[in-house]
Amino acid sequence: MKYLIAGLGNIGAEYRDTRHNIGFDVLDALAKASNFVFSDGRYGATATLSLKGRQLVFLKPSTYMNLSGNAVRYYLQKENIPLENLLVVVDDLSLPFGTLRLKPKGSDGGHNGLKHIAATLGTQEYARLRFGIGNDFPRGGQIDYVLGAFSAEERAALPERLAQAGEIVKSFCLAGISITMNAYNKK
Repeated sequence: MKYLIAGLGNIGAEYRDTRHNIGFDVLDALAKASNFVFSDGRYGATATLSLKGRQLVFLKPSTYMNLSGNAVRYYLQKENIPLENLLVVVDDLSLPFGTLRLKPKGSDGGHNGLKHIAATLGTQEYARLRFGIGNDFPRGGQIDYVLGAFSAEERAALPERLAQAGEIVKSFCLAGISITMNAYNKK
């Protein structure tokens, strides 16, 4: 069985370590923990990992956030991966920092990456792991906030939250979405 794990973010040094790039960060933490390396390819950087008989294809799109659907569609087709084996890892303003929520489907919640994936695939029926980044910004400051760096306190907590997100990704592929949601979607 094959799975596509797409961590959303923006390429370029100016976006590194920003809240909006948490999808890239989750995949990078998994790569470090599982000792695999990304290589650049069409529409993004990819890596594969064999895990208990399953093949996980990791994708960090190079299309920028607003065009993430192009990369996701390309790799679903190229790798012949069914939609139910897609997991998108994304930042979420509506969740407190570090909160992790796995969902089998849902709205884009105003997130341009999810919006483009849904438009490109023609459905919102795909799993997503939402990583809370909080919403501590003044009115009109959303763009600066999501493209800003984590606070020192958040940065200190990140390694543990990234590791937890990695465990959720692996559980999604090994145990399925229902068991994983029951195990990890705690208040």
